[in-house]
Amino acid sequence: MPSPILSLLPQTLDVIQDPHQVAKLSKDYYHFSPILTPQLDDKVAELVVRPSTEAEVLQVAKACVTTKTPLTVRGAGTGNYGQCIPLEGGVILDLSKLNQVKWVKPGIACVQAGAKLAAIDKITREQGWEIRMAPSTYRTATIGGFIGGGSGGIGSITYGQLADRGNLTAVRVVTMENEPHILELRGDQVQKVNHAYGTNGIITELEIPLGPAYPWAEVIVTFNDFMTAARFGYTLGEADGIIKKLISIHAWPIPSYFAALQDVLPERQAAALLMIAESSLESFNELVKEFGGTVTYQKTAEQAKKGAALAEFTWNHTTLHARNVDPSLTYLQTLFPYDTALKLVEHMYQHFGDEVMMHLEFFRVHGQVCPAALQLMRYTTEERLNEIIRYHETQGAFIANPHTYILEDGGRKQINETQVAFKAKVDPYGLLNPGKMRGWLERTQS
Repeated sequence: MPSPILSLLPQTLDVIQDPHQVAKLSKDYYHFSPILTPQLDDKVAELVVRPSTEAEVLQVAKACVTTKTPLTVRGAGTGNYGQCIPLEGGVILDLSKLNQVKWVKPGIACVQAGAKLAAIDKITREQGWEIRMAPSTYRTATIGGFIGGGSGGIGSITYGQLADRGNLTAVRVVTMENEPHILELRGDQVQKVNHAYGTNGIITELEIPLGPAYPWAEVIVTFNDFMTAARFGYTLGEADGIIKKLISIHAWPIPSYFAALQDVLPERQAAALLMIAESSLESFNELVKEFGGTVTYQKTAEQAKKGAALAEFTWNHTTLHARNVDPSLTYLQTLFPYDTALKLVEHMYQHFGDEVMMHLEFFRVHGQVCPAALQLMRYTTEERLNEIIRYHETQGAFIANPHTYILEDGGRKQINETQVAFKAKVDPYGLLNPGKMRGWLERTQS
């Protein structure tokens, strides 16, 4: 039976009803989690709509409100937690056609939500600027999806996380009220929709700050043991005079999963995968000598344009490569406290051994260099997974649980009352990405 919403959509709108395409566009990389897989495998939308203008987004929003049809916003579907999977069917709003870079000024750009990060950089670099941070899915991810579902990434060693003040300047948001309209949020107001999984507004346009575009050399340094590699990573993060974009540290056997890099990853060695400004390489090499590391791979920025990008072996791409070799592997997301000695990192590394393989990404938290971990885990049972999570938490590590699709439970474990209140205003019927915001679920159930 045709969806009742179809009669309310303009015939000029790009609507996808083919079941195979709709099923494909209803998914992300939730299958990284053996917990999420059975929960989300059967969740699909009724249809997909691809607007090409903000006016068309308003039309879709109006039709959904009129028919009380759930609407789930989608970027490129590169998330890992089911952020864009429609739990209650309805409409997928695919924003990939809203992909213009509207303007670029020194240090800032205005872009539509469906613009790919790599496409934005291609334009901004002509003026000497680039996106401050990006996920390892940089080539395919969209800026709206990154803001809605991401938290940081390559570049966070310099600029911190997306939620930090100043890392998002402004957004335009379409509401889901009886008469949908456009709101512009600026400054701290952007936090109402930043990392909200599209549960409380449809982001159509953003103003994003940019950083200076350096020629980035790609470097791999190997070490005889993991903790030396980890301490090297921390020291490099603290070396403010060395300009860097990526500090990714991998305990053995993780390097063995990187098929394309096997010639430069010696057996049983820990590896640091790095992006360093070419102008800083001389000072960087002195630091490598200080820690007894060996440079096994180095590409100039020009050479790095060819072949696999080193960044695509880091952050969540590390998990992807490992699962290509062993699909039984899953992962954790851990933030270790600031500690110059890395004592808790060392304890967890020794305590779990190869059951929880250590993978660190260094970034800045309130100006301090901290190790975040995306450990690979040999999954056995849900009970053992929860036991490992509890052990980390009791020892003082924070777990951002990647095995839940609930916004708060996978993040700070606290309800963001500001975001819930904003949802009550702009999405009073709870139609946007239903089932993902615990604060809203508890509000409507009470």
